[in-house]
Amino acid sequence: MPEKKTRSAAARDKRLGKSGSTQAGEYVHEEIEHVRKGKHGAKSAKQAIAIGLSKARRAGVKVKTSKTASAATKKKAKQDTAKASSRKKPSPTRSRAVKKALKKEGGRSSVSKRALSKQATSASKKRSVSGRSAAAKKAARTKGKAARTTAVNKAGRKRASS
Repeated sequence: MPEKKTRSAAARDKRLGKSGSTQAGEYVHEEIEHVRKGKHGAKSAKQAIAIGLSKARRAGVKVKTSKTASAATKKKAKQDTAKASSRKKPSPTRSRAVKKALKKEGGRSSVSKRALSKQATSASKKRSVSGRSAAAKKAARTKGKAARTTAVNKAGRKRASS
């Protein structure tokens, strides 16, 4: 079950008109924190992200599946989306089994800054040059004035140090 602060952060993002992936990012962040705190493990950064996206879909966030996703991934996403509309309580036996399985997974290194950076890099390499460029332009557009100012200052400091 997602934490209350995660649900409220995602709801705030929705009110602000942000995309489904931004709303889902709150759930992904929560999952990464869980692994870092040792609540459970994750085999890889990719698995931690997948768990977060699954939670988001089950909470009713409209997240699109990637165009290159496998049939199994698309099927799971469809199940999660359907689960959002059902009021059925989760099975305690299944919940325990999932927790037990995740506790046996890898340690905290799977969601280290280095591992997440590697995952982001490999994910971006799968996109076309124009796709990456469009994503960067959109990010700059939707960042907001305060965040843009911070980014400009940071870039200036980096340029001055090198």
